[in-house]
Amino acid sequence: MIAIRAARPDDAAAIAAIYAPHVLAGVVSFETQAPDADTMRARMEGADGLYPWIVATLSDEEGREEGIIGYAYAARFREREAYRWVVETTIYVADVSQRAGVGRLLYEALVDTLTAQGFTQAMGVIALPNDGSIKLHEAVGFRRAGVFREVGHKHGRWIDVGYWQRELAEPAPHPAEPKRFADVGVVRDPVAGKHR
Repeated sequence: MIAIRAARPDDAAAIAAIYAPHVLAGVVSFETQAPDADTMRARMEGADGLYPWIVATLSDEEGREEGIIGYAYAARFREREAYRWVVETTIYVADVSQRAGVGRLLYEALVDTLTAQGFTQAMGVIALPNDGSIKLHEAVGFRRAGVFREVGHKHGRWIDVGYWQRELAEPAPHPAEPKRFADVGVVRDPVAGKHR
């Protein structure tokens, strides 16, 4: 059984292990050195209770958690204050989980959580080409917003980066400040998930 929950500090090693192959063998991440558990824990703590970090876990028939099979999080899109209602989203799953719908479950939970927090836009940043990531983003309501050509160089080649954008809420003239993830928790909207 797959469950979605808020990430905890002691999940950092499992999260780092899921991320490492994407850093070392691929170009979906522009990092060149895989962060260790301490670095990943510091990144999670850097969210300061505002931005969500969530994990997908696999449980046995008795409901005992067997391990983390994916994670997703949001971060500040840009540093300037006027961007504070916009987030950049990230998701990674363990290779064995990619065909089991784990990515979609995680992303739907992340989008529902960000919406409940009061953020207005989510930005997905995708190293191109990456048909799987594009399909996942579009399956949860993201639309292509633009491409930066040859902005990353890794493994001996230049890489384009695409931006996908999803409106989370109607932008109001005077929006309320986003709520903290620490106060909202993981939100799953089963009705919204059916029509995405």
